[in-house]
Amino acid sequence: MAQAESETREVHVAVGVIVRQGRVLIARRPDHVHQGGLLEFPGGKVEPDETVQAALVREIAEETGLNIPESSLRPVIGIRHDYGDKRVFLDVWRTDQAEGDAHGREGQPIEWVRPESLRDEDFPAANRPIIRALQLPCLLAITGGFSSDDNPGQLLSRALVNLSEQDHSALIVLRVPALDTESYASLAEAALDMCEGAGVGLVVHGSPAAFDDAPDAAGLHLPWREAQKLEARPVPDGVWLGVSCHNAREIDHAVAIGADYVTLGPVKPTETHPGAPVLGWAGFRDLVASAPIPVFGLGGLQPEDLDEAQQAGAQGIAGIRYWWPQA
Repeated sequence: MAQAESETREVHVAVGVIVRQGRVLIARRPDHVHQGGLLEFPGGKVEPDETVQAALVREIAEETGLNIPESSLRPVIGIRHDYGDKRVFLDVWRTDQAEGDAHGREGQPIEWVRPESLRDEDFPAANRPIIRALQLPCLLAITGGFSSDDNPGQLLSRALVNLSEQDHSALIVLRVPALDTESYASLAEAALDMCEGAGVGLVVHGSPAAFDDAPDAAGLHLPWREAQKLEARPVPDGVWLGVSCHNAREIDHAVAIGADYVTLGPVKPTETHPGAPVLGWAGFRDLVASAPIPVFGLGGLQPEDLDEAQQAGAQGIAGIRYWWPQA
């Protein structure tokens, strides 16, 4: 019995995302270790009675020679993964304040690479949500309402100017539930051209048919009513799949159908749903802690809430009012 328990015990691993001038530090695992030959982010096992931050400072110094100020570390994501022969909990933290010149002190090749060049197949499976977190923005822009007097294209064009001033987001979710399927497809086609010109990706919103009508979109965001109908990922790998979630059960389902990220809320009260139940930061933090994919906080949040969301382990925040023209 003791041997069986030992074989299934979860290994707590501290993982460091070290950022410098827009690049992240990666290394190649030695051939003789578990998942040997694949790429990885630096880090190692957390020793008994050691904090994850202390473990990262120690491991990164041992592996790369870099000095990491412990106070500079910020949570990114926590990932539990069962390889069959090994169960791990990857406790991922980020810093952009590493000091010194990096070199492979254990003989491992290391290099600084741009996040957009990272490929799933080059890393152990448990690392793939980390890649998602590095490639997603910290602010997810969602379109607001259109009145009957609005020209949707002109309104989106104005909003894109606002977004460029934020200088944070590279993704827009085109959410226009009032439009019929044909009108939405037409708007998405025009929006794709505008977003391409602005250097941002457009994620269509609705059923999988919305993506079928706009296959050049950067991805699909499923409202929960659509996600709950699915048993598998409805879009190809290589494009974003997001799901709107409100609780742990919905997050689990999003993970099961292959979502790359979820939005979760409402975190705070909103003007559109006064009196509705909210998660609060404590409830939000608890749900994020068990989510193995990036989470955007949603509901009553502004860019000034970004730091608190990320301290709770979230990817960032999703919202409308911070960028969408208000009446």
